[in-house]
Amino acid sequence: MSEWTWEYEGYDPAGERLRESLCTLGNGCFATRGAVPESRAGLVHYPATYAAGVYNRLESAVAGRRVVNEDLVNLPNWLFLRFRPRFADGSAGPWFSPDTHRPLDHRHSLDLRRAILTRTFRFRDDEAGVLGVEQVWLVHMADPHLAALRTVVTAEEWSGQIEVESALDGDVTNGNVHRYRSLERHHLVHVRTGASTADVTWLSCRTSTSDIGIGMAARTVAGQPPTASELRPSHHRAVHRLVIPVAPGRPVVVDRTVALHTSRDRAISDPLGAALDRVATAPDFPALLDSHAAAWARLWRGADIQVPGEAGRVLRLHLFHVLQTLSPHTADLDVGVPARGLHGEAYRGHVFWDELFVLPYLNLHFPEVSRALLDYRHRRLPQACRAARAAGRAGAMYPWQSGSDGREETQRLHLNPRSGRWLPDDSRLQHHVGSAIAYNVWQYCEATGDTEYLHTKGAEMLLQIARFWADSAEPAPGTGRYRIRGVVGPDEYHDRYPDADRPGLDDNAYTNVTAAWVLGRALDLVRRLPAWRRQELFERIGLESGELPKWEEVSRRLRVPFHRGVISQFDGYGDLAELDWDAYRTHYPSIRRLDRILEAEGDSVNRYQASKQADVLMLGYLFSAAELRSLFDRLGYDVDDEVWHRTVDYYLRRTSHGSTLSGLVHGLVLARARRAEAWSYVREALEADIADIQGGTTGEGIHLGAMAGTLDLVQRGLTGLETREDALFLDPVPLPALSEYGFSLRYRGHWGIGIRRRSGQLEIRVPDSEESPIRVVLADRAVTIAPGETCTLVLPGE
Repeated sequence: MSEWTWEYEGYDPAGERLRESLCTLGNGCFATRGAVPESRAGLVHYPATYAAGVYNRLESAVAGRRVVNEDLVNLPNWLFLRFRPRFADGSAGPWFSPDTHRPLDHRHSLDLRRAILTRTFRFRDDEAGVLGVEQVWLVHMADPHLAALRTVVTAEEWSGQIEVESALDGDVTNGNVHRYRSLERHHLVHVRTGASTADVTWLSCRTSTSDIGIGMAARTVAGQPPTASELRPSHHRAVHRLVIPVAPGRPVVVDRTVALHTSRDRAISDPLGAALDRVATAPDFPALLDSHAAAWARLWRGADIQVPGEAGRVLRLHLFHVLQTLSPHTADLDVGVPARGLHGEAYRGHVFWDELFVLPYLNLHFPEVSRALLDYRHRRLPQACRAARAAGRAGAMYPWQSGSDGREETQRLHLNPRSGRWLPDDSRLQHHVGSAIAYNVWQYCEATGDTEYLHTKGAEMLLQIARFWADSAEPAPGTGRYRIRGVVGPDEYHDRYPDADRPGLDDNAYTNVTAAWVLGRALDLVRRLPAWRRQELFERIGLESGELPKWEEVSRRLRVPFHRGVISQFDGYGDLAELDWDAYRTHYPSIRRLDRILEAEGDSVNRYQASKQADVLMLGYLFSAAELRSLFDRLGYDVDDEVWHRTVDYYLRRTSHGSTLSGLVHGLVLARARRAEAWSYVREALEADIADIQGGTTGEGIHLGAMAGTLDLVQRGLTGLETREDALFLDPVPLPALSEYGFSLRYRGHWGIGIRRRSGQLEIRVPDSEESPIRVVLADRAVTIAPGETCTLVLPGE
């Protein structure tokens, strides 16, 4: 395999769903899993297409209760195409299927540079002999409503006919995630099919409750005149069958072009009409391939990352999937960051806090996409304010899981597949998602210099989130401190105290420190705003200037618990029992989901000092050492390097890494601390999806936050890059396994600032333009680099 190609040899039923996720093709508007075209959903394959932001809500009976869940909808399958040989006597062989015809030389090849998936194989038919097949498909990046599939069948020694069935299949459900199988899964209604011309079929339908219209049209043409062509629309499937002559050395070529529109699209009158118009005017397959590849070439110029070796290959794959989910087309949509991409149905396609790991990368490459993702949050600010009021709080309380309209989408029950029991889900108490949104607003504006956004939409979100934290903080009598009670931290294992009747924990350190940061930033912003804008903003959100003194006090007096000389994950964490880690590692092949193991044993992870993923240590991911020290100083705590290093060691020994984000965070924290074991965690983050280290979860969708986070680990983590005070601050950290890297940035009007590290030097190249010089600040010096200049800095101690 080359640095631009991922290949899978052979046909592996047990690994097909993993391949399908990793070979998903998309363009930010919609994506299609890399299933073989002739497959139907079952235990081996799961063909599926998802359009960004297309959700639907269904009610199900679960454990004697009625629950409502909103899901990203599996749309009609446009990719379906199968074939079989036909003989002179009018008979036909069986339809080809890799499950019944063992394919020879079966190979999938994912070309990252051009974003196309190629499948080649040969198979033996009892009468037709050996047939060779090549299929190439794409989801178009230049026109985000088009996709195409080319199929070429070659007979080695036989003359006859090939029958091809090309279909739009509306008989689909949401069935990608096995543990959701007892929930209602039929989201599409009013399915209609038809044909408009001799080579175009169509399908239309709607989602059952969100009433989103979906229109698909498919044009299927053969490279030579077929002997028969028949359109067969049925209740749920629009079928086009062709019979085409074949002879040795005369390949049969069938091209299929598909258009997809939904009623959420702009500048259309109806989705079906738009799909029919688009497919009728779409170019042929070679022209589509050329324009698609050209669009990807433009993306790679602005975003590519250069790292030698296998790590570089994986990073490029991660970047590929980030760009397929959040492309420049996303800037025109009202969508958030789906935690599992547009690649599967895990987490029901919901938006969590993963933008915290995604936006720092996008800010410096595609800031217009970052702004659109922040707009998704701003449009849902009124809903967050209503949620806060319903909870008896001021300001904005954003949901832990968000979907179409900003209400809380977190399920009330979740299934433990190990025990088969449905359990209460209290993860909606992860109110730290609001701090993540505020952090993203600030980081975006610092990276781009977009003061217009900071002073308008950004300020509204930041101040309302600060307002929520100030109102959530309760005085702790006799201590001069404030407390935030009844929350769940990023760890997620702990949702209540042992044997407690009510969920929630008190003084989660990550929650409190980030709340203090939000309050401090909000106060800074208020002071920096022009007087007229400050007054206008206060009037708009109903903020009284008398609220600000409490913000100041809470930002300096929030309580952070400690025990045994380390920062406590939450109040009382140090009083919990110690787990016999060695015993559990010996008894179970994996203890990543320790919570499920303990619950199945009749125990609870709430009783133990055990963390699913980084919680306290997330602070070291978000903030540089200097900023973190400053935050604790502001709160009145002395957290020096010794205390922080003890804290890191303490939680390293007590974390099961049940999230793909955990290795990423630990790797970066340890790299900044110049620890030798950093690489093992970074490597785990790189392998999380390609090796499916979570044991089957990648087949339900890739982990977008972890993928984007590995890119940001190079871009910001290893360089120590911060965008603040109208300068690029750099403080490179050594990681021998990633000692060479290069990438480009968009920063303050400069397109393509090149940063490259090699041989103990850091090279910074500013492209020629009419923009102002940029200021670069290192720990021991500051330089100004004008457009058209290159500066090479020797790194101290290397």
